Amino acid sequence: MTMEHSILPVTLDGVWYRGREGIPLIKDLNLELHAGSRTMIIGPNGAGKSLLLRLCHGLLKPSEGRIDWATGLAQAAKSQAMVFQRPVMLRRTARANIDYALSLHHVAKAARTDIINDVLQKTGLTRQADAPAHVLSFGEQQRLAIARAWALRPQILFLDEPTASLDPSATHQIEELIERLHEQGTKIVMTTHDLGQARRLGDEVLFLHRGRLLEQAPAKTFFDHPQNDLAQAFVKGELLWWKRGEGSRRDPKHSR
Repeated sequence: MTMEHSILPVTLDGVWYRGREGIPLIKDLNLELHAGSRTMIIGPNGAGKSLLLRLCHGLLKPSEGRIDWATGLAQAAKSQAMVFQRPVMLRRTARANIDYALSLHHVAKAARTDIINDVLQKTGLTRQADAPAHVLSFGEQQRLAIARAWALRPQILFLDEPTASLDPSATHQIEELIERLHEQGTKIVMTTHDLGQARRLGDEVLFLHRGRLLEQAPAKTFFDHPQNDLAQAFVKGELLWWKRGEGSRRDPKHSR
């Protein structure tokens, strides 16, 4: 993939996001995401992983702080894509789903057929090209969501637990596609609840807990020697929980 002007890095500076009644869900988040490395975002349920992706992708606006792209927001918006845990399929064929995404990005109609055929072949969906998207299996729908994103040739692809509901075979297919996208130059930023998957796919890890970024490290360093005590517990498979107003880790076997 040729990138004449990279939209990366993206910088988050003092980002907060508040939900209902002003409750902070993302808290004073500061980080930079650079081109090249595959970034895995991990943490317990409710840590803010999906919120972080939506903030970066522009689906949500920070309550406080700034999110800045190297080329500015307008250019960055054209050069990124996102795949959700449950893909949203238009009630039309697989081919037409991809065509619609290309039309929204003002890709010339004459160029679309070759692009669509290419990504259908890459994702193993050529035989399903003219089937209604909503009748595809869940794994096929997720591959179609990736094909739809791939057709846009994004510089950065956000993936929100794309294999959470898939069996091992379908998970393997999705992971292979993610690897191929990375090899072609797309920056991968992905949330996952699967630590094995984070080890397989990640170059760096962001560990979130209760809306805060507690650790950012190369993947091998993180999994071998996490520095934060909550990260250490999470990697060991311990349950992280807290009483309202408390930030410490509680171990059930010591809480009686």
